[in-house]
Amino acid sequence: MKYGYFDDARKEYVITNPATPTPWINYLSNSEYCAMISNTAGGYSFHIDPKDRRILRYRYNNLPPDRPGRYLYVRDNKTGKYWSPTWQPVPKKLSTYECRHGLGYTRISSSYDGVEAEATYFVPLDENLEIWMLTLKNAASQEKELTVFSYAEFCLWHADRDQNDLQSIQGVGVAKYEEGVVFHHFFDLSTGYAFFFSSGKVTGYDCSREEFIGPYRSESNPLAVDRGQCFDSGSLGGNPIAATSNPVRLSPGQAETIIFVLGVAKEKPEAKKCIQKLRQKSAVDKEFRRLGEYWDTFLAKFTVDTPDKEFDSLVSVWNQYQCRTTFDWSRYVSFYETGIGRGMGFRDCNQDTLGVVHAIPERVRRRILDLTKNQFKDGHAYHIYYPLTGEGGFPNYAKEKMRFFSDDHLWLILSVCEYIKETGDLAILSENVNFVDGSSASLYEHLKRALDFTLGTMGSHDLPLLGTADWNDPLSLPGPNDAAESVFVAMLFHKVLLELSELCKEHSHDEDSKRYVTIAEKTKAHVNEIAWDGNWYIRAFDDSGNPVGSSKCTEGKIYINTQSWAAISEIATKERAIQCMDSVREYLDTEYGLMLLAPPYSTFRPDIGALSSYVPGLKENASIWSHVNAWAIIAECILGRGDQAYEYHKKISPPAKNRIAEIHRAEPYVYAQTMAGKSHPDFGAARQSWLTGTASWMMKTATNWILGIRPQYHGLLVDPCIPKIWPKFTVTRHFRGASYEVKVENPHRVSKGIEDVRVDNRRLETSVLPAFADGKKHVVAITMG
Repeated sequence: MKYGYFDDARKEYVITNPATPTPWINYLSNSEYCAMISNTAGGYSFHIDPKDRRILRYRYNNLPPDRPGRYLYVRDNKTGKYWSPTWQPVPKKLSTYECRHGLGYTRISSSYDGVEAEATYFVPLDENLEIWMLTLKNAASQEKELTVFSYAEFCLWHADRDQNDLQSIQGVGVAKYEEGVVFHHFFDLSTGYAFFFSSGKVTGYDCSREEFIGPYRSESNPLAVDRGQCFDSGSLGGNPIAATSNPVRLSPGQAETIIFVLGVAKEKPEAKKCIQKLRQKSAVDKEFRRLGEYWDTFLAKFTVDTPDKEFDSLVSVWNQYQCRTTFDWSRYVSFYETGIGRGMGFRDCNQDTLGVVHAIPERVRRRILDLTKNQFKDGHAYHIYYPLTGEGGFPNYAKEKMRFFSDDHLWLILSVCEYIKETGDLAILSENVNFVDGSSASLYEHLKRALDFTLGTMGSHDLPLLGTADWNDPLSLPGPNDAAESVFVAMLFHKVLLELSELCKEHSHDEDSKRYVTIAEKTKAHVNEIAWDGNWYIRAFDDSGNPVGSSKCTEGKIYINTQSWAAISEIATKERAIQCMDSVREYLDTEYGLMLLAPPYSTFRPDIGALSSYVPGLKENASIWSHVNAWAIIAECILGRGDQAYEYHKKISPPAKNRIAEIHRAEPYVYAQTMAGKSHPDFGAARQSWLTGTASWMMKTATNWILGIRPQYHGLLVDPCIPKIWPKFTVTRHFRGASYEVKVENPHRVSKGIEDVRVDNRRLETSVLPAFADGKKHVVAITMG
């Protein structure tokens, strides 16, 4: 507990030491305006699209790290001392420090030289802006004469040009102080306006970074703060900023609050209207209460009470919070993803819906239809798309003759099936959606074409061609023949065949259903014949037809995905699935989680591709890839091995990392994409936190499989697979307009099995609870045995 702790009552993670191993951040967002902020106020903002609507700058991989940000300076005018209430960027030793990352807000409080400070940052629900609210209190016995300086460094809107085209971009930006507001825009007015406002009495301002900071200085010692007065500068070209100075005189015990507003608007009157609305503390407090009410409502859709309070905190709060963030921003933009390249992933966004469909089904519906517009008439899909323009594309590493990813289009089927199971909304299948290359069809037809594309792109082993890659992007298996095949995609294909077959029955397309069952049966038999290696399934066939992930290989003998998906896809018999998962435990398990493959590739392998270019133990070359741990847990639940599933879940659970923060390094309240594997000297160190498919899949793992509450087309299945030590647990679950309070008793200390089901004191002969859809609360009593 070196750096912080969970305050479960307030749904906050509290950081008590500002010098965290990496910046520990929060996303403040209303799904359009997004502000990322660290525990020392570093970070940046954007509106809708971080590539073309970037508001604040951020210097990635910088020294010092985590610069710039939303900075406040407090200067004692009598002594000339100044400091930052957020510790950075003036890293003076504070008397006290605390950062509370909450749901949609961050509050940093500190004290220095008899002055107590509290800075609260949040994004209101309905405004394209962020609020910084600073309260200063004089805790000393003598009067304090202070000046508060604010600082925000604007990005020149287009984040890629802002980094790569300095000779041009630095000639087009304008920032001016007008009628109490700093406005930033392009000279041609094509961007609209960014604006910054301070509610205090403004005695000075700056719009030029060069003037405010001064030559050969940094954010740590700005010349304006050093001398105690801004320069009243404007900016025509160059590096525009927003900086203000506000005098604050405090008697002993007196407090004063200053409100800062940073946002975007199409026109200046719109900005001034927002400012007028939020210049009073009472109005800001009202918006802050609304934010809290929103998150209370969001989280109330699923809550859990088990003997493991860390599990409860994760599933009831933090996992859901991370799922909402990944739903909004996919893998697009973070402190590690620059937001100027990859866009939103088609595969990623489909999977991200799985973690929030229970809470915001109407938004998931819109997302599914938006994603479907990225599909071509032959059934394959763009790999990425950009939310601002809606345009799609492929990454620059896409193979020239294989411009498709063999799994992308198949995830659409799973997301649609899960959405309909959650909502009962079969009408979505009749929605007409355009194809990328002309014409349109119903969503149902889009799903059918996704399957047809895979059927039409089989290789020499009669398995799906890999294309550019499958789920594991760097496993590209390049070669002159473009002949690599994916066993993993064959398993995914089998799973979606079964899912779509079931959906066809619900949609009264019985002939389609029968066809897909027939194809699934052939696929299952074929994969078992050609891909079984004796104790596990191989991962793929390379461009020359050689197996990848086989006991015959010297490196990369076993890959985890085809073992977990052997169970998830129902390709394997139970006996083979147990062999697979026993092999996973033997070869891939570590104290911090399951590795993606083993042993790692020790040299670059042209036949394997980019995966083998990574250092052993990092990224896809045998790191602990969090996402695949979720699939392994689901597989163990399918096999009824609740203790094993729970052990794996506990190993990568963020709260468990709180006890080894100096090893884990990343935030202990959200999942990270990856942790260094045991072949790397930084074994256990996490990288790329927040935006990972781990979030949605771990939410499904906990709710649908460990707790075992899974939506079906005609009700809510209860099928727990828990650790035997749990004597009971309770879940509150909203489903199709009704509330279910599910109380599970485990008197025989089993992992799996239902002995008795009662709903509202009436016994049920099935463990599928009815879809009441009556707006009422229903009490469900389950006895395991």
